[in-house]
Amino acid sequence: MIANSSLQAAAEAERAGIPRRLATWARTMARLNRYLSEDVLGGPRPFKLSTVINVQKGGTALFVAALMMASGNDGLGAWVYLGLHGSYGICWLLKHAAFADRRWDKRITWGGAFVSWLLVLGLYWLAPVILITDLLGPQQEPPAWRIGAAIAVHTIGVVIMMVADAQKHFTLRLRKGLIDDGLHRHVRHPNYLGEMMVYGAYALLVAHWLPWVILVWVWTQVFLVNIVMKELSLSRHPAWPAYRARTGLLWPRLFGGG
Repeated sequence: MIANSSLQAAAEAERAGIPRRLATWARTMARLNRYLSEDVLGGPRPFKLSTVINVQKGGTALFVAALMMASGNDGLGAWVYLGLHGSYGICWLLKHAAFADRRWDKRITWGGAFVSWLLVLGLYWLAPVILITDLLGPQQEPPAWRIGAAIAVHTIGVVIMMVADAQKHFTLRLRKGLIDDGLHRHVRHPNYLGEMMVYGAYALLVAHWLPWVILVWVWTQVFLVNIVMKELSLSRHPAWPAYRARTGLLWPRLFGGG
């Protein structure tokens, strides 16, 4: 039984075009992530994972405004950060109301909610703490070029993420199968690209090493794991080899390369 399962897993990785060790690591991490975010410590499951996520996303504007009031910082950088991250939280809630991602509908334990906040969601709030307060030392106002770059990257990222998620949601309501048009025509995971641009914009605005370390952690432990698992799932479709050959993982293949 174990041998057959190993052979099937190896065949699936080969079909998806993913190195076997990477596929094995992703499967292990996916199981661990599910346990930590949904089941850890056991007991009652009082709410959905989406509730925990929405509280953090929607509460970001209030949190950043509270930081500004508590620290007396009403500088340009603080206001720009509030406008960017606060408006993204509102966009997220609008997206959830219009086309919620049912992956987050799973009911979770109190321990799962705590770990989700401790290891991912709460870490996102360290960026405004660094920028707005003196907790990790005094911070200089971001220069105009960095503000402009952060706004541009953030705006494009929000649009990519929202459009990609909307396309996926409404396409799958009409038909099942591989989505290979629209924003998915040249990029296989545009939703992750958009979200990476959004949070990368916050780190760019803050200009401190800690937000980047947090993003590398989240992008590796959560995003990369989810992307690999999605690739393994998509590889069951007959059109997968051709689709994978002409698209990029997170960025279009400009010259048809690997």
